[in-house]
Amino acid sequence: MVIFEKTAALKKIIFSVACCLCSWLAVAQSRYWQQELDYQIDVTLNDTARTLDGFLILDYKNQSPDTLRFIWFHLWPNAYKNDRTAFSDQLLKQGRTDFYFSKQEERGYINRLDFSSGGRPLRVIDHPEHQDIIQVELVQPLAPGASVTIRTPFHVKIPKMFSRGGYWDKGFYLTQWYPKPAVYDAQGWHPMPYVDQGEFYSEFGSFQVQINVPKSYQVAAGAVLTDSTVLPEQSLKTYRYHLLQAHDFAWFADPQFVVKEDTLRLDGDRGILPLKTYFLPGLSEKNWSGAIDVIRRTIRERESLIGPYPYGVAIAVESRKPGEGGMEYPGITLIDGGMSGRALEEVISHEVGHNWFYGALASNERRYPWLDEGFNSYYDRRFMANRPPETSSRFAAKRFPPSMNQYLLRGIEELRLDQPIQTHSEQFGVLQYGLMAYEKTADWLAQLEKRLGRDRFDAAMKSYYNTWRNKHPQPQDFKASLEQSTGEDLSDWWNASQRIGSLDSLSPVKRKLKLVSWFGAADIRKYHYVGVAPLVGYNQYDKFMVGALFHNLQYPGKGFQFVAAPMYATGAKALTGHANLQYHFLRKTDGRRISVGLAGASFHGADFTDSSNKRTSLRFQKFVPSITWNFKQKPGSTRYGFVQAKSFLIREQGLRFTRDTVNQQDQISFPIFNRYVNQLRVVLGDTRALYPWDAEFQVDQGKQFVRLAFTGNYHFNYASGGGLDLRVFAGKFFYIVDRTFQAQFETDIYHLNLTGPKGNEDYTYRNYFVGRSAFEGWASQQIMNRDGFFKVRTDLLSAKVGKTDNWLAAMNFSTDIPKSINPLQVLPIKIPIRLFADIGTFAEAWDRNAGTPRFLYDAGLEIPLFENTVRIFVPLIYSKVYKDYFLSTITEKRFWRNISFSIDVHRLNGRKLLAPIPF
Repeated sequence: MVIFEKTAALKKIIFSVACCLCSWLAVAQSRYWQQELDYQIDVTLNDTARTLDGFLILDYKNQSPDTLRFIWFHLWPNAYKNDRTAFSDQLLKQGRTDFYFSKQEERGYINRLDFSSGGRPLRVIDHPEHQDIIQVELVQPLAPGASVTIRTPFHVKIPKMFSRGGYWDKGFYLTQWYPKPAVYDAQGWHPMPYVDQGEFYSEFGSFQVQINVPKSYQVAAGAVLTDSTVLPEQSLKTYRYHLLQAHDFAWFADPQFVVKEDTLRLDGDRGILPLKTYFLPGLSEKNWSGAIDVIRRTIRERESLIGPYPYGVAIAVESRKPGEGGMEYPGITLIDGGMSGRALEEVISHEVGHNWFYGALASNERRYPWLDEGFNSYYDRRFMANRPPETSSRFAAKRFPPSMNQYLLRGIEELRLDQPIQTHSEQFGVLQYGLMAYEKTADWLAQLEKRLGRDRFDAAMKSYYNTWRNKHPQPQDFKASLEQSTGEDLSDWWNASQRIGSLDSLSPVKRKLKLVSWFGAADIRKYHYVGVAPLVGYNQYDKFMVGALFHNLQYPGKGFQFVAAPMYATGAKALTGHANLQYHFLRKTDGRRISVGLAGASFHGADFTDSSNKRTSLRFQKFVPSITWNFKQKPGSTRYGFVQAKSFLIREQGLRFTRDTVNQQDQISFPIFNRYVNQLRVVLGDTRALYPWDAEFQVDQGKQFVRLAFTGNYHFNYASGGGLDLRVFAGKFFYIVDRTFQAQFETDIYHLNLTGPKGNEDYTYRNYFVGRSAFEGWASQQIMNRDGFFKVRTDLLSAKVGKTDNWLAAMNFSTDIPKSINPLQVLPIKIPIRLFADIGTFAEAWDRNAGTPRFLYDAGLEIPLFENTVRIFVPLIYSKVYKDYFLSTITEKRFWRNISFSIDVHRLNGRKLLAPIPF
């Protein structure tokens, strides 16, 4: 009872302090101020040179309580100047190399600036870090309430459309194209470089803009068109625009725009709002036929839910470039080229919806993307809820989640790779940015709606909008507005946006088992799916195998998972198959995962036919317990790593010939041999777009040996696409018994190979081989990517060239060649060709009387298929020792028998393909 009284008293004290703090914030909000800007811009487009020439007159009124001695300006076209900008760096982190390797003529910049005020030049100081920010010093300090007029010409080299704006074919999309002052608010200056992930924070102002374009072009701008004239003597058309209470001005020009216009009568005495769409001729005329209706419905609904539409026009424009989605600007939005149907409707509605939170409530999106993106996504849901559901096939409806974003969100939350909603834009991972700032914020607002009831929620959001329209609300302003409107303390709900983990406060529902064909992911909160699918396989000894695949594999790979694939081998006339059981322990503190597993497989790896034509298939079986410890992965990071320990317990059926001396008969038996390999692997890597790499250190230990191996891979990107792959291998073999002929014979399959090992040397049965023990025919030409990985084979020798039980080192090179000289490009299916080269050495080559050179080499053509899963190698150049072998041993079809190939099934699970998804 005493404890309760003290706790209650403490709560009262905390609540009183909180009330005082809120009162202080309210006072601070009542003293809110923002700068006032007035732009006059005259700009001319040169479509041939892809440039802009303009002149800016800026009236800057200091409405802050501080005296200003300089103004930070954003020169964002300089983000495209070279590969040493924040924009370029961020694209690489996002996995994009298109700008980094772009041509000089595809890049952009702004120059010919000459700032002046009152006829006097102004000193310009470069930002110490960013090329697209400058500081303009004023002639004299700008006192509170005073104004200054700044003038400057400017010239812009328009970049190719790498991000939001630029040129694409004959289309020009002019965004962030003029010198723009940074925001100065109660928190100080906000100079920020242009980046792709992370939007804008700009001052409100009025715009008088004159745009001059070649007369064949039409212009779409997010402002009221006051007049347009044609200047025949200059072959130019001039458009004049007026825009009030906006923080940006964007315009788009294209000679082929098809324009469609309509109007919307606004409530009250606000008059008629022009609605326009600009799209490209052809198929787009059909796709965009209902676009104006989407704009109209979006404005009507959001006005009823939030507040008045803030601008004098509402325009949607189709871009020539596909794949950009959409991007909003005051009064106008740019939409991905080629979109149609429901996707186009959703994007237009979403981008037009930005006019409320991005446009009128111009929060600092670089810091707080959720204040726009998440709010807008919440209203998207309400808008699309009134639309008929999109039809899908019965197969898809039963197996795919209704919302892939929600599916991914639940997964990264379980993996502890999510980030708080209130994370700054540039601190989000690429996947997390969309899922947190958009999806999870919409969930968060939906929770508040459920708590308050829809009517109270809508009233609170209207109050927030009307209070902060044409200002710059901060997160605390939003919270204070809600609490004032509702009369509730929303701290518990608010705090959920500042931590990771699921927003769902309900107790987890006990999931039921559900059997589905192929796979299931429609409702992972309700069901544990077990998938069943038909399965076929093939190897030279089992022949065709038919069976079924049973699994419960589900994203994000948490808890118990299994794969079982029993099959019947038509050749061996026996059961075969494989299975893998895994349990993933996920640490709640940091998402680090520890996996314990048991795998097994049973197939036939050789066969024998006796004199009576009786065929016997020789079976192998393996059981592999394992434990894997994954290093901590940061959200958005491309780095990965793990430590893995395995034991391979292998049971093999052999072949033995003996002689019955009593009956004078040969006897054939098939004894069973057991062996083991303990393996430790340490793997590190980075799937980054530029120069990705990985490194693996492996220790194998068996009955008589220890085998050490290091393998490193590095990719050097080419500006024209593709690149050079470098592989480095170094290995050392140790005996833990005396090095006798018997020990050498018994450990032969574990020895190091300069050549890529064959199936009988795959001592852990890790790789798939068509003919594991084949020594003739095309199946015998398969090798595996291990050890020295030379492509030339000397299988028919009693001791292969470059095989050693000591040490070995090799380097492998593989490079793309231009498509212009690839003869296979004429085929309907484009098949790449690469060049490979290998160089290596081994211990015996350094002996005094060695029969081979110290360094061996080979080189030739490589044909990669199915994302490098299958690679065909044609050696053309090689060391003399290989040439002598071919001439003396392979007497016919030498060229074809010299070809090698590899099948790397494990590449199908490559991290690069799945890098955006944190499995």
